[in-house]
Amino acid sequence: MAARRLSAAQTVADAAARAAPGELPRMLCLSVRDVLAVDGAALSLFTDTPSRQLLCASDATALRLEEIQFTVAEGPCISAASEGVAVVGGGLRQHVTRWPFFGATVVAELPEVGAVHAFPLRVADQTLGCMELYTRGEDALDGPTLRACAQVADAVVRALLPARTALFDDCAFPQWQPVDVVRAHWSSTHLAVGVVAARSGMSIAGALATMRAEAFSSGRTLAEITAAVLKRPPSA
Repeated sequence: MAARRLSAAQTVADAAARAAPGELPRMLCLSVRDVLAVDGAALSLFTDTPSRQLLCASDATALRLEEIQFTVAEGPCISAASEGVAVVGGGLRQHVTRWPFFGATVVAELPEVGAVHAFPLRVADQTLGCMELYTRGEDALDGPTLRACAQVADAVVRALLPARTALFDDCAFPQWQPVDVVRAHWSSTHLAVGVVAARSGMSIAGALATMRAEAFSSGRTLAEITAAVLKRPPSA
């Protein structure tokens, strides 16, 4: 089993070594999904903060799981990032989870998702973000697989750290693919939060809470709320 863990981590490292800087997050995400034999994966930075930034989602379901957690401010990824430990959210279709809003929304919108596992991306004693995995089956991953996931999460961090300058490049928006998804989830959201705060006299935290509440109550995504805010005339 040790050989398996090393092989999984090395496969991810090799995929990262072949990737151009702008493609690195997506190459890492797809490699994580494939090597761990899960149905989907996502990577994010600053996961438990309002500055959360999506790196990549392997598919629409993984992306929606990220959107839900960012909207309701709870879920496996946020817990893993804030607590610094792996979190297992199994049996989503059968059991009440420790995240009531997340769990209810997933059951209603993503009935194909049976379990979500989240692993912090850590450097020393600091958590940079989170690796999310989902499966259609409801069973939690077994012990050897969970250990392999932890090794893979470490490989993801090692691949991202040397590329941080090339990825961000001091630009207003992160410079990786797919650009439209990255900007909508959630670089543009942070701009919209600032606009709402300035118009209403709210704090940044209050503005984000307002946008989250509107998204949750209306059934729209934060990306859709963001688009509406940024297209609205300044005098509105």
